[in-house]
Amino acid sequence: MKIKEVKHIYFLGIGGIGMSALARYFLKAGKMISGYDKTSTVLTKTLESEGMEIHYEENVSLIPDSIDMVIFTPAIPKDNAEYVHLINSMPIYKRSEVLGMISKEKKTIAVAGTHGKTTTCSIVSYLLKNSGIDISAFVGGIMKNFNSNYLYGDSDWVVAEADEYDRSFLRLYPDIAVILSMDADHLDIYGDKKSVHQGFKDFTLNIKQGGSLWVHTSIRNNIDEEWKRALMDNGVSIQTFGINEGDLHATDVRVENGRFHYSLKVDNAIDGFALALGGRHNVSNAVVATAVSKELGCTWEDLKQSIESFKGIKRRFELVAEKDDAVLIDDYAHHPTELKAAINATRELYPNKKLTVVFQPHLFTRTRDFVDGFAKELSKPDTLILTEIYPARELPIEGVTSNIIFEKVTLEDKQLIHQSELIDTLKNKPFEILLITGAGDIDKKVIEIKEKYFNA
Repeated sequence: MKIKEVKHIYFLGIGGIGMSALARYFLKAGKMISGYDKTSTVLTKTLESEGMEIHYEENVSLIPDSIDMVIFTPAIPKDNAEYVHLINSMPIYKRSEVLGMISKEKKTIAVAGTHGKTTTCSIVSYLLKNSGIDISAFVGGIMKNFNSNYLYGDSDWVVAEADEYDRSFLRLYPDIAVILSMDADHLDIYGDKKSVHQGFKDFTLNIKQGGSLWVHTSIRNNIDEEWKRALMDNGVSIQTFGINEGDLHATDVRVENGRFHYSLKVDNAIDGFALALGGRHNVSNAVVATAVSKELGCTWEDLKQSIESFKGIKRRFELVAEKDDAVLIDDYAHHPTELKAAINATRELYPNKKLTVVFQPHLFTRTRDFVDGFAKELSKPDTLILTEIYPARELPIEGVTSNIIFEKVTLEDKQLIHQSELIDTLKNKPFEILLITGAGDIDKKVIEIKEKYFNA
């Protein structure tokens, strides 16, 4: 399939954050775009206003006759009537396959890691755009500086998330790659932590000849001699980043006036960086975004100014609302490591405030595989409100409910509710800092909470 020859592309699951970015890319390239999604959302309505034709009924007769390529998301059920019809009638590709085609043709920066991909991709994209490098970008979240998950650019450079789910990142061929973390996750796909690490190794072996790899200091020891040798044989340089250690690292990290301030240490110290995003993990993400941007020729001064004006990403430690006696933060955290980072960031920014955490578990398999980790982190706030599991693509697993987490949480002030009860539950639980977490649909409640408790 030669993408240049394609005229009309059909997206199965067009409303997904990654799928919609790809649809926007091809619309900008002059292709006709049509698609199906199960639900109409603010995002799909925006896509329609941009010129895409979208329907929300699973109906083969609504598929346009003129399409000559289909892109689908793995989240589409294999018994979906449109999927069954299309897979037997024309070229049909996973989103990751198409992103791989693009990465072969372009110069690509790919950010991998079980946590932090969206934030780091967003920072890289903003730093480069703001420094005059006209990149394109595919990001798994809405960048607040651009109010979009996609950026169009005329240069040869593309920024993309390298998603380990379904081994999608093995289809990418980056010039510059980043690994932020390699925690066990998606064990329904990989089986165990060793296989997860093998997946990341295979991803790095796709780095183009003479490319570069940036690795967080916490995982540098996982890059064994055989792995290093394979990369070096391909001319790939390996460098590390982090806080207080690494080839490029942040030092003197501190909170002042609601921002994280720090210096960068490379050959000498570069002072004066200030990041509005909460959490030391985001300082680390900003460090590697700065490192990658410096590789492309950005100046320290431009990078410093861009870091300070970066507004963040929706649902990534997003400060949604605040008033004199209360703060509302929304975060995508859905893994114990991410919960730990979000809770620690909140404590550091608001050290003397009562912290209430609302958590919606995501996936039955992840709940089962990491129940102890979830219970440990969810025992740390002052108050916990736990909702039912968001199933996403999965069918229920016998014996796996939110209750298996709830029973192991040692916190006394805890409550297990149905999501529909959240607004009423908060009436009887006065909060100072309210942190909403989860990767499902819990963010819909954030809007209600803001309207009821902050806009009243």
